[in-house]
Amino acid sequence: AQAIDETSLIANEPVTVVLSTGGFVRAAKGHEIDPRSLSYKTGDAFQAVARGRSLQNTVFLDSTGRTYALPAHSLPSARGNGEPLSGRLNPPDGAKFVGVMMGEPGDLWLLATDAGYGFTVRLKELLTDRRAGKTVLTVPAKALVLPPAFVATPDSLVCAVSSEGKMLAFNVADLPELPRGKGNKIFGISPKKAAAGEESLIAIAAIAPGQTLRLRVGERQMTLGFKELADYRGQRGQR
Repeated sequence: AQAIDETSLIANEPVTVVLSTGGFVRAAKGHEIDPRSLSYKTGDAFQAVARGRSLQNTVFLDSTGRTYALPAHSLPSARGNGEPLSGRLNPPDGAKFVGVMMGEPGDLWLLATDAGYGFTVRLKELLTDRRAGKTVLTVPAKALVLPPAFVATPDSLVCAVSSEGKMLAFNVADLPELPRGKGNKIFGISPKKAAAGEESLIAIAAIAPGQTLRLRVGERQMTLGFKELADYRGQRGQR
C-alpha cells in the first residue's frame, strides 16, 4: 500500500484568486472572470487579484510586511462571498491583507512601502507553512505596504508614482534582489516628508516591453506605451 499525494487527484487548471478589502478570499475557475463584477458583502470591496493554476500556492502579503501561503485548490469558490483569511491564518492584531501573488517559484515580484523603499524577490522566498506568516518586508514607522507588482521580464521598467504626481521609471535590474529587508530607495522622498505624511509613494508597477501603463487621477486617465516611458527615465532613487 502507498499513500496517495492529494495533488495527484486535483485537476491542474487555471484559477483566479480574488482578495477583498475586508480580507475575504475566493477562487474562480479560469482567467476570464472580472473580479470587480463579483458581489461583495456590505462595506467590503475588491482589493487585489492573482491568476495562476489550481496546483500552485497562493501567497498573501499583509500591512506588516508578512507573507502567508495557502494552496489555491483549498480556497473557497467564487460563487459565494468567500471566507475570511483570518480563519485560516494568524496575522498580527490590526494587520490588513494588501495583496495576493501566484506563479512559479522562480517568478520575480516587486515589494515596496509608500516610504519609497523596496526590492525584488523570488516567489519561492515568500512561501511559508506557518499560520503566523513570514516577515519579509521591513516597514518603516507610519509607512504603508503597497500591493506587490509582478516583474515579467528582466528588461522591465519599474514605474513609481508619488502623491505629488511625479513619476520615475528605471530598469528593474537597478533594484537589488533580496530575500527580505527594507530594500533600497526607489523614489526620492525625504525622510522628513515621509514621516510627516507630506509625501508618499502611492503606486508601483513593472512594465515589460510591449505592455502599457494606465494612470488614473479621479475621472482623468492617461495611457503610456513602453517607448513613451522614456520621457520618465532616470536613476533609481531620483524624483
